[in-house]
Amino acid sequence: MRAVVQHRYGGAETLELGEVARPEPGPGDVLVRVRAAALNPTDYVVMRGRIRFQTGWRRPSQQVRGFDVAGVVEAVGPDVADLGPGDAVFGSCRGSFAEYAVGAREKLVPMPARLSFEQAAGITVAGTMALEALRDHAQLRAGQRIAITGATGGVGSFAVQIAKAYGAHVTAVCRTENVELARQIGADRVFDYTREDYLRAERYDAIFDNGGGRSLRDLRRALTPGGVVVLNCGQDVSLVAAGLAARLVLRRPDVKQFGRKVRQPDLLELARLAEGGSVTPVVDRTYPLAETPAAMSYLMARHPRGKVVVTP
Repeated sequence: MRAVVQHRYGGAETLELGEVARPEPGPGDVLVRVRAAALNPTDYVVMRGRIRFQTGWRRPSQQVRGFDVAGVVEAVGPDVADLGPGDAVFGSCRGSFAEYAVGAREKLVPMPARLSFEQAAGITVAGTMALEALRDHAQLRAGQRIAITGATGGVGSFAVQIAKAYGAHVTAVCRTENVELARQIGADRVFDYTREDYLRAERYDAIFDNGGGRSLRDLRRALTPGGVVVLNCGQDVSLVAAGLAARLVLRRPDVKQFGRKVRQPDLLELARLAEGGSVTPVVDRTYPLAETPAAMSYLMARHPRGKVVVTP
């Protein structure tokens, strides 16, 4: 089968289209015929070799990149009884930048019928990060006021929509060219950070700092009593110095930091929100599988509006 492979760590130029054996599902696995796969900063981190203790010291231990996926079930392992060939699914697979990929059953769920494969492919990493930040760490409730920075990026565009679905008043913070998109996805108030300071405008019950660039002191000053700042620590969570510094700061009860976890209940919640129309993934660009290096370069060199996707 065709797949995007990487034999050495480096930049996007180390990704190339090649032929590899089609994977086979284990007892609790699902083999997916990939219809679309989304790129994430995680893929860049792995590609550059920044977490080699997990991915192989000298070269990538798994040569096919990609996590987020949407597609059609091709086959299932003997322990999988609730999915079968022909079912449309989304979630996380090992090596999704390929024609076929294998994923654990608990990391794949039925795809909402109202979404395209390209839209569904972008849900998993960004959507679960946004859900975890707002529901679990901010503990967002109806009627609360939340500010979301990086509001039109991959994680931010999900966060705005999830916060609205949970009944919050949402202030979106983004660049000039993305102001209208922020309004379209449901923000009640939008700040162009190149022209105005959202932290001086009002106080918030929660701030999801998904874009960075402001000090913790500034963020905390803009909170209501009992409010919380939730920091998107990004994908490079292995950076020891940053981790040690965060531990010292994050003992404060009004600051939370987290890393992404893909869990089936979260995927099902995101599917529910998408099926009901509360969440619609934003897709910036779609590339053919052979142009995955260009897609990766675009992801890292620009500020995508929503997700960047590749299709076999």
